Order: sequence, then structure tokens, then C-alpha cells
Amino acid sequence: MAAAVLVTCEDGGVNVDVLARLQTPEGRAALDVAAGLPADPLAAASAMRARGFDPDLAAAALTQVELRRRAAAKFGPDAAGMFFTRAGLEQATRRPVADARAARLAAAGVASIVDLGSGIGADSRAFIRAGLAVRAIDADPLTAAIASVNLGIDVGCTRAEDVPLDGVDAAFCDPARRSGSSRIFHPDAFSPSWTFVSHLVTAVPRTVVKLAPGIDHALIPPAAEAEWVSVDGDVVEAAFWCGPLASVPRRATLFGSTGVASLTGSGTEAAPLGSVGPVVYDPDGAVVRAHLVAELATEVGGTIADPTIAYVYAPSYVPTPFARGYLVEDVMGFSLKRLRAEVRRRDIGVLTIKKRGSALEPETLRRQLRLSGTETATIILTRVDGAPTVLFVRPV
Repeated sequence: MAAAVLVTCEDGGVNVDVLARLQTPEGRAALDVAAGLPADPLAAASAMRARGFDPDLAAAALTQVELRRRAAAKFGPDAAGMFFTRAGLEQATRRPVADARAARLAAAGVASIVDLGSGIGADSRAFIRAGLAVRAIDADPLTAAIASVNLGIDVGCTRAEDVPLDGVDAAFCDPARRSGSSRIFHPDAFSPSWTFVSHLVTAVPRTVVKLAPGIDHALIPPAAEAEWVSVDGDVVEAAFWCGPLASVPRRATLFGSTGVASLTGSGTEAAPLGSVGPVVYDPDGAVVRAHLVAELATEVGGTIADPTIAYVYAPSYVPTPFARGYLVEDVMGFSLKRLRAEVRRRDIGVLTIKKRGSALEPETLRRQLRLSGTETATIILTRVDGAPTVLFVRPV
């Protein structure tokens, strides 16, 4: 296995010696003690010193325990035995998403895969669990070494651009989109760059590229399937499935407490226009990002009331995992004076504000409405045929 490393509290440089010590009885004891201490960093550091751990070992153990606690939301119990950097954890794929991707690759007949930009190893762990032979690389020495520990295999430290692709069965690429604590938004500044990614999807037909959900649709490779993924309503990533891995033009995949659901379509259809109906649907963000609002409207028998707004209106409620449904109780054109009077008439003291197509900030509007009543309510700020509109709604 490659030499392992560990970050300090600042996610700083390589420290082979400290990680080696963490894997000794003394190091494991430091991690165990750190895991049982309160989250307050000053109190925890003081407690570690009081137990005789030197500053380097104490700082390393406390940093990893903090990151493991945060990582539990993505990795579950696995997080307790993994190592992280802050940037690596931020970009790492959630375990259910990674497992679903690995299962789909295995079902497509992929037997081996090269992970170009493995990060801390989240996706490669899933590939290994799915029975795929994995070759993982990362350009950052610290990240590659941590991935080696997390995967139990030797992760190569080299640029993706320098990896021979001849004979590769399939490729997975998750370009680094952070520089220090800052996010990178321009594809040309990704590591590896978008130029390399464009070459990769041609050189290796069965390629999956993982990206941030805000990726421009114009960058979708020809004939690729573009998938947007949400977990419990939070849009977490996009993925381009290339070559024979593509099955539909666009897909929205939702992971939730009741399971996994996918909505597919062309991504180019326009939803039919209509008026505000008795039911309004607020689509999941993955549906909106994938441009599948028309497909959602078809599923629930609905229309949209403004060509630029993703709310779908229907004559009756049809259960769907792809949107939250609300019963429309009242519709009014937006006027602060009129809305304030209506809120007072309804005796509203707690107001949930949802919006699409409105520049108003919910917290600012709440202050302006001077809420003082005893009732609760939900409103939607939107546009109907271009006009600012308020809907009083009740969740189904």
C-alpha cells in the first residue's frame, strides 16, 4: 500500500509520521479519546494534552474525529474508520448515490474501471463493493495517500492526463472543483480540465463524469445521458453517462426515505400553459435542473401558468415522488399593503414562504408583514402569466 498521510486542523501539508503513529496502539488510543470528547475545540485540545498526547498527534486525532462526525451523513457507520480532508469530504459522493452508480455500471457489464480523480475514495469504495476491479489515481499527493488508506489499495499519484487509457474497460472522472477553501466554477479550471474530460469521453466510450449540479447543459457530450441527483430534496450532483452507458437524454434521480425514483425524458419538451389550478406542485430541484418539468406535468395531468416558472398546476392531487403538492386556497396579485392586510385578517403569526420567480427575500418580507397572529400559513411567491402573484396554500 502507498505511504499514508494525514491533514492537520488546517488541512495542511503531508505528515506521514503522524498517520503512522495513529495506526499504532498509541494513535488508536488518541482517536478513541478524541471521539469521546466534547465538540468544543479548545476544551478537547486541553483534554488531549491532559492525557499526555503531544500536540501533533492530538491535533491530527481531533481533526479526523471532527471530519468523521461530519462524514457520517454521507457514509454512515463507515465514516468512523475513514480518513478525510475538508475539501475531499465536501466533494465526496454520498454512499447511496455511489452504490447506485456502481450497481448500474456492473449491470451494464463493466468489470473494471479507472477512477481518474479518486478524491478520498468514496466512489472507488462503491466500485469495489460492486465487484469491479478498480485502478484509482489522484493528482494530489495528500489525497492519493488518504484514498490508499480508505480503499486498502495503492492509489497512484499522477495527473489524469498522464494515465494511459488503452484497454480501459470504463472510466469514472470526478474533476476537482475546489482550490483550498474556494469553489471553482469555470470548467477550464477544473482538475483535470474540461479539455481532458472532452477527450476522455471520446477515448473511453463507457465513461461517467460526475459534476456539480449547476453544470451548463451546453457542456453535455453528444448522445450522453445527463442525470441530476437529489438526496432528501437537496440536489447534490450531476452525472454524464457516455457512449453505451446512456439510455435516455435526461434523468432526474431522487434518493429519499421511501426509496429511489427516476424521472426521464428528452429535456427539451415545453410544459403546456394553463391557469392556476386547485393543486400546485413544487418540483424537486433535480427535476428542474434536468429540464423535466414537462414530463412531470404529464405525469400529474398538469400545466404551468408561466413559461419561465417551474410550478405545475393540476385539477386534482396525484401522488408523485418528484414534487411536493399543495392545495391552493387563495390567489392574489402581489401588493405588500394588500398582503399585509390579508395576513392580519387570517391572524397569521408563523408564515412559511416559498418562491420561484420572485426577487423578494423571505426574511425581509416577514419583517415587512409584521406578523403577530396565532395561526400558521404557507404562501408561494411566483409569477402567473408574467404578473407577480401570491398563492395561499396548504401542504397535501
